[in-house]
Amino acid sequence: MHLFDVRGNFHFCLMKTLYLFILYLIGAPLVGAWLAGWDRRLSARLQSRVGPPILQPVYDVLKLTQKENMVVRRSQNFYIAYYLIFVIFTGALFFTGQDMLLIIFSLMLASVFFVLAGFKASSPYSFIGAQRELVQIMAYEPAVIFAAIGMYMVTGTFEVSKLAQTNHWLILSLPGIFFAYLFILAMKLRKSPFDISTSHHGHQEVVKGITTEFSGKALAMIEVAHWYETTFILGIVYLFFAKSVVAGLSAALAAYVFMVFVDNAFARVKWPLALASSWIVAFLCGAGNMIWLFFTRH
Repeated sequence: MHLFDVRGNFHFCLMKTLYLFILYLIGAPLVGAWLAGWDRRLSARLQSRVGPPILQPVYDVLKLTQKENMVVRRSQNFYIAYYLIFVIFTGALFFTGQDMLLIIFSLMLASVFFVLAGFKASSPYSFIGAQRELVQIMAYEPAVIFAAIGMYMVTGTFEVSKLAQTNHWLILSLPGIFFAYLFILAMKLRKSPFDISTSHHGHQEVVKGITTEFSGKALAMIEVAHWYETTFILGIVYLFFAKSVVAGLSAALAAYVFMVFVDNAFARVKWPLALASSWIVAFLCGAGNMIWLFFTRH
């Protein structure tokens, strides 16, 4: 009977994980595309324009898949394909409730493939964009790691499934860490003032940094990867308010809308300022929050 129960629980957990993975695989790009559409519409209204349809990002990606695939080197698209795969894999780990540290490692690996694609394109613009992407990775990683460690200090676990079911309002214990994460959110969403490697809007510059030499299906894969990544990044915001589903979803949506306003209100900064400010905020607010937790809990 005991063996039967173990097998039954294993089968249930496996089916639940598979169900969540399929739901994420289909739902995440739909949510990401919907947010990208509202991003364009809100940005247009802030600039006294009507703006495109909400589904315009989907139309753009479908059009890109029909265009001729022009490449400098064929291997650059190989790296883009792996970038998309690892972004999807990272989000799948998150939404099926796996370990946060493994998720962070997987996200970093996806970013490395994106950087390699930029270097492989053999263009001075994409080369500089790839260098700036490396700077961005160094800038935002401390805040992301502090978020995972802070959640562990409060709940005693790195598992997303348990963090999502916590009875704690993590935002009350981790206000500094949340602020540090919110500060680098513009980097992950590629918005001003920290969209130093590339921008998802045409208002910044004609040359689009690391994505300059990508077109057709490769550029479509980059856009789809951004949709997946946006959903996953906002999922971490949700965890700070996970005690209430409504509060978590509202906070994630509010964070994205806030980033849209920031994107339209600030000009791009230079990479030294982006790196320095991110580290200062991460270590003052994030590390300071963890030190406060350590002494108040011992």
